[in-house]
Amino acid sequence: MQKFTLKTQKKTSKIVLGSSSIYRQELLKRLQVPFETLSPEIDESVLPNETPAEAAKRLAETKARNVAKHYTQALIIGSDQVAVLNSTQLGKPLNYANAVKQLQLIRGNEVTFFTALCLLNSDTNQMQSKVVPYHVKFRQISDQQIRNYLSREQPYHCAGSAKSEGLGIALIERMSGDDPNALIGLPLITLITMLANEGIEII
Repeated sequence: MQKFTLKTQKKTSKIVLGSSSIYRQELLKRLQVPFETLSPEIDESVLPNETPAEAAKRLAETKARNVAKHYTQALIIGSDQVAVLNSTQLGKPLNYANAVKQLQLIRGNEVTFFTALCLLNSDTNQMQSKVVPYHVKFRQISDQQIRNYLSREQPYHCAGSAKSEGLGIALIERMSGDDPNALIGLPLITLITMLANEGIEII
């Protein structure tokens, strides 16, 4: 009888989310896998002549590599999001005045959110990366509605000044894309596939 030798790949099971975002942490908790978090602390400035998708991908990979310096045998998750209206990049407003201006700019328009995901195996140095776009058409809202929204929710650390998982959904006319989780900041559908490639099955 012929004998077969089963070769098993060494599985790196520790998962680390390279982010201090509570929104990304809440999303990752949905997969019901244990994970640790560490803020990558990087410069998130966009480089000259860099497209939004390229910027998001580079920053996600940079975050993962930065965190990998602290974990020698782990699966590091890096993610970054860049929002764009036409050719104008929309950053985090950080305060009320900027949020008002940003919402006045995007009302009645479609914004594309480019969310990049990177999964780095710090043991094998294998890296998987993908950019997941998501399109959001905003309602034609009034200045008073903008003020009402910002008085009830302070989305000052969200690109586009709106949180779709909160009251910001009232600002949105329609959404389209492959993964609604990408809009919040972590494309779970893509992440599940990447984890499976590393031998981690969610179910």
